[in-house]
Amino acid sequence: MPTDGANQEGTPLGAILQLVMPLVFLFVIMYFFIIRPQRKREKETQAMLAAITNGDNITTIGGICGKVKEIRDDILTIEVGRDKVNLVIERWAIKNVDKPISAD
Repeated sequence: MPTDGANQEGTPLGAILQLVMPLVFLFVIMYFFIIRPQRKREKETQAMLAAITNGDNITTIGGICGKVKEIRDDILTIEVGRDKVNLVIERWAIKNVDKPISAD
């Protein structure tokens, strides 16, 4: 007989499941509402950045709009403004890509 009044029986499986199931449910909810959509957006962004070609109209994360003139690895030269000023930017700084309308 225990003298301190502690229960010597093992914890029933049902009590363990009651403690663990809310945590598992919370993780599943986080995966479907946070992690999965974020991974999908990252894949779409990587595909967009990989598909950039000369002549594409882009917008940078700083709000600069221009036309791609040259691509070297992850460095792009874009032409902006009426004066056709050339800016050198990195590929990760691109927010949006608009393909030019082809003159068919």
